[in-house]
Amino acid sequence: MDSVSSVFGSSVRWVDARSLLLFTVVFFLIADYIKNCRPSSFPPGPWALPFVGNIFTVDFNRAHEDLTQLAERYGDVYSLRMGQMWMVVVNGFPILKEALVAQGDSLADRPILPLQEEISLSRGVIITNGHMWKQQRRFALSTLKYFGVGKKSLEPAILDEFTHCAKNIADHKGKPFNPHLIINNAVSNIICSLIFGHRFECGDERFMKLMRKFDTALQIEASIWPQLYNSFPLLMRCLPGPHQTVQHIWNEVKDLIRAELKEHKDNWDPTEPRDYIDCYLTEIQTSNGDADTTFDEDNLVICALDLFVAGSETTSTTLRWAFLYMAKYPEIQEKVQDEIDRVIGQSRLPCMADRTNLPYSDAVLHEVQRMGNVVPLSLPHVTSRDIQLGGYTVPKGVTIIPNLTSVLFDKSEWETPFTFNPGHFLNEEGQFVKPAAFLPFSAGRRVCLGENLAKMKLFLFFTSIMQRFTFSMPAGVKPSLDYRFGLTLAPAHYEICAILRQE
Repeated sequence: MDSVSSVFGSSVRWVDARSLLLFTVVFFLIADYIKNCRPSSFPPGPWALPFVGNIFTVDFNRAHEDLTQLAERYGDVYSLRMGQMWMVVVNGFPILKEALVAQGDSLADRPILPLQEEISLSRGVIITNGHMWKQQRRFALSTLKYFGVGKKSLEPAILDEFTHCAKNIADHKGKPFNPHLIINNAVSNIICSLIFGHRFECGDERFMKLMRKFDTALQIEASIWPQLYNSFPLLMRCLPGPHQTVQHIWNEVKDLIRAELKEHKDNWDPTEPRDYIDCYLTEIQTSNGDADTTFDEDNLVICALDLFVAGSETTSTTLRWAFLYMAKYPEIQEKVQDEIDRVIGQSRLPCMADRTNLPYSDAVLHEVQRMGNVVPLSLPHVTSRDIQLGGYTVPKGVTIIPNLTSVLFDKSEWETPFTFNPGHFLNEEGQFVKPAAFLPFSAGRRVCLGENLAKMKLFLFFTSIMQRFTFSMPAGVKPSLDYRFGLTLAPAHYEICAILRQE
């Protein structure tokens, strides 16, 4: 009898345990549904799974294409749920302009995301908000301008870096090579000279290693792993994976910056600033004791990291797309070279003053930027108050994703949106014009910090390289426009041939 009672008691406890588990699961499912149910005035969107939302709905290897396709079904303003966080994706030039420009004051902030917070320590100039962002952005812009950004005085430094780059390309003697690290090194050296006061040789193995890891980090940061980390930070901190790798990579870059900072402090003269770090050290000293200051050495490291990212990756990626498009369309490459030969010749390098006299070359470069679509989803914004967008109500605290892909390939804005066509940037007289929908650097108050520097580097590097080299694919290889999705949309690794035009 006792054994029967024991078995019966165990069965009751098992049933009770299963009931409790079932009740718990049902409770959390209902709680999740009630908490995350879309209000009637909120933008529509695809059905979201409990707890994880749409994290597994989007293919993060081609997120910009997925998000653009979703707009065809749900409209130019629609919503997605990533874990417990709602985001609204804005598509098309009119809506994006309404959001970032007309309502720019309400979208000037960045969302606070756990992974980015752990990397930046709530510092820097890219993902911070409010007083810190305004103070650091103002200082960065004024300091870069002091050292020549946007001015003719910076042109010799850019062209000098091109000379090093051209030598490294020429050393391959027309044989196939991967231009990735050569271009990354050359472009990064411009911002390195402004921040650190010196350049890195292409043979500097430590710097080249960081460049490779830098590329990896940008890919990881746009993958599914940060979405999982930002949705479930307590859990993901305990698990291995690429989300841990990306933090290690950025820590290595920060260690490099700290080493540069230490060297600067040993040789710092406030009366003769050599670069951004010197100016920042002076600002720390000057503002010491000011209760409103955001200047300290920790912030210096993160701001330098932000400038390094903003001032290098997008430009080098655009140039790598340019080489591919020139190899794919040799007739366009030839017209660019003919224009450069006619206006500049071979006796000197191009300068920014030549830009107005090189409308076709300028148009080709802009079309490379449009088709290359280097920052396809821009960087996220967050609403600082309730706003009306596209007829919907978007509450305070919702993340906004500006889908720049939908603008750069908008069928209502471009004559042949999916075809490489420099005519998009030329009028009937053959003069350069820039359509309003050309927004590769985004728009509004958070427009790319490095835009002016990027424009200088792109024009001078592109025209100087076209003046010196002709690009083609290796024998038997067709140009491939395959990409690798990340924070930047980079071409898949490729090899190309660069023939000196004098030969």
